[in-house]
Amino acid sequence: MAKVLVFIDNPGDALKKSSLELLTLARSLGETVVALNGDLNSGVSDEFAEYGVTAVYRPSSQDLDNYLVAPKAAYLAAAVEAAGAGTVLLDNSPEGKEIAARLGIRLGAGVITDVVGVDADGTAHKSVLAGSYTTASRVTTPVAVLTVKANNVTPEPAASPSTPDAVTVEVPGDSIATAARITDRQQKTATGRPDLTDARIVVAGGRGLDGDFGPVEQLADALGAAVGASRAATDAGWISHDAQVGQTGKTVSPQLYISAGISGAIQQKAGMQTAKVIVAVNKDAESPVFEIADFGIIGDLFDVLPQATEEIKKRKG
Repeated sequence: MAKVLVFIDNPGDALKKSSLELLTLARSLGETVVALNGDLNSGVSDEFAEYGVTAVYRPSSQDLDNYLVAPKAAYLAAAVEAAGAGTVLLDNSPEGKEIAARLGIRLGAGVITDVVGVDADGTAHKSVLAGSYTTASRVTTPVAVLTVKANNVTPEPAASPSTPDAVTVEVPGDSIATAARITDRQQKTATGRPDLTDARIVVAGGRGLDGDFGPVEQLADALGAAVGASRAATDAGWISHDAQVGQTGKTVSPQLYISAGISGAIQQKAGMQTAKVIVAVNKDAESPVFEIADFGIIGDLFDVLPQATEEIKKRKG
């Protein structure tokens, strides 16, 4: 059976939903093995077993996080060769894409990014041009490197648990000796909200907020939701860029997506159109967002959102 290597970087106490999606997808393509950077605690180990992982490859060097991505790519290349894997799956984050590119160069492998699905024969599907088209492509080299967008696979444990083998992979010394070192980190302020790409509910704001994200944040907190934003809002500096949803931002696929003060242009649509239910609030009745919304409210968001927040709080008691 072909081996599929999944790269998982610093999972923490438990695997993210996106990592479970990769493990589920990998199992449909062959025997699942993992290249892990970071601590392997009992919770993560149990999840690997539950999802049918047969081997966990770990780097000989424990300080890969002290460098930019080059040593991670070198370690991953060594893991691919040690495992004899024919397919490598990574998340579709900016860092995941850079590692994939460097890995492709090291292995002479074909690389496909922004993947939303993979057939059993290795054909990768991409949603392009803001979801207007779906393309199918396949790598012709011995190793295929794919970065997969989150929220396109339903995580499912294996029919029976496995007992993963532990394997140590030697990290090439030259990859660390010549790598750029990280000299400082600043901890991001914790908001207590769920991660944007994994959230079941997302409340997003745009240009119509005019810099005041208070109503969006208050509604999100009442719903236990993540906060998103349009590119116009992040470019204006009203909220950090990691909240951007759209073609050049993050792709979300929640059960409920509330759009407030966002026109719904094609750039935004590309990042949220797979949401199960879309609710749009905009005072412009001609706004494109109403074309894709399941429910639309034509009104001033500064009136609508606070009323919704208060009503939700009352019902929650």
